[in-house]
Amino acid sequence: MSKITRFQSPSSSTSYSRFFYPLFFLLILTYNSSLHAEEHKPGNTHFALWQTNAGGNDVHIYDIQNHQLIKRLQVGPQPHGIAYAAKTKQVLITLEKKQEAYGELLWINPFNFEITHRIKVGRKPQALAVTPDGKWIYIPCRDGNYWVIDGKRKTLFKKIHTGGLPHNTIISADGRFAYLSPMGTRHQVSIVDIKADHKLLATLPFSESLRPSALSANSQLFFQHVDKLNGFEVTDIPSRTLKKRVYHENSLGIYTSIGPLGWLSQFGFQRCHGLAIRPDQQEIWSTCGRNLNIHQLSPPFRQTHTMPLSGKGYWLTFSPDSRLAFIALKDKKTVTVIDASLKKVIQHYQAGEKPKRNIVIPLL
Repeated sequence: MSKITRFQSPSSSTSYSRFFYPLFFLLILTYNSSLHAEEHKPGNTHFALWQTNAGGNDVHIYDIQNHQLIKRLQVGPQPHGIAYAAKTKQVLITLEKKQEAYGELLWINPFNFEITHRIKVGRKPQALAVTPDGKWIYIPCRDGNYWVIDGKRKTLFKKIHTGGLPHNTIISADGRFAYLSPMGTRHQVSIVDIKADHKLLATLPFSESLRPSALSANSQLFFQHVDKLNGFEVTDIPSRTLKKRVYHENSLGIYTSIGPLGWLSQFGFQRCHGLAIRPDQQEIWSTCGRNLNIHQLSPPFRQTHTMPLSGKGYWLTFSPDSRLAFIALKDKKTVTVIDASLKKVIQHYQAGEKPKRNIVIPLL
């Protein structure tokens, strides 16, 4: 009987490989693509906290998802104000440079943390703001003026004189209006129409010298910390009238005769200096001394929570998804991280000397 030998074509394994390996790599490619897409869904964007340290020369940058320090970026003497132009993806920082006649404005690339440009501005520049397209930058300077910088040409366009000590700035989300809050005796916020050649449009009245401020998303209400008040004031923007004086629950509800700006407590001199609205427009948060006070955003602005802080709260910001809040503790060289829903401290970030202004931007 003849032996039967099964015959296998020499090309059969090659044919199998030609079929299997392309399919394998296709599956891997599809899987990786799905992961990449998942990472870049709007709700899954990673964010970074940028914290200026006004008593030093640096900025601390943290990945807020992993609570890890990404970079300690040296920028120059006394970095104070910080802003982000969403369209051009540029970080802007003002340097006070207290010992010099002029301050500086820096443009920083958040991809590689390089300072791409810098110009001189007025003396001791404070909390600046920028339009979303990066075209116009408003800088409060201690010469009594807000310097309006052309962000494209990187040159001074004009100065807007408010008097007093220009201190804080807000630009509406649509980039149309700038709200200028100088400290001093005039006790009013100037509204500027950016698109109408930066024309002064109106003023909002308050009772005392101005500190940090906040603007509702619909641009109907303006909230303002003022000196001597353990709370905040609210004006109605369309009618330009002061509507309410809101006291925190731990306030006596009266002015204090001790000190020109605030009050004394067991922790020493206190004042309110940190005001922000949660991005979901549900609450307004106010830091006053060593207390965080949380109020409903709608009238009568009822206080819902009070949280003790481990140091003096100086500035306050949120992650865009409203999940986390960040409070700079100027006297502790730290930033307190709070779960905004649970109203619970979950982390502390190390910062530099006198941490003040901060923002949260996409981690690029």
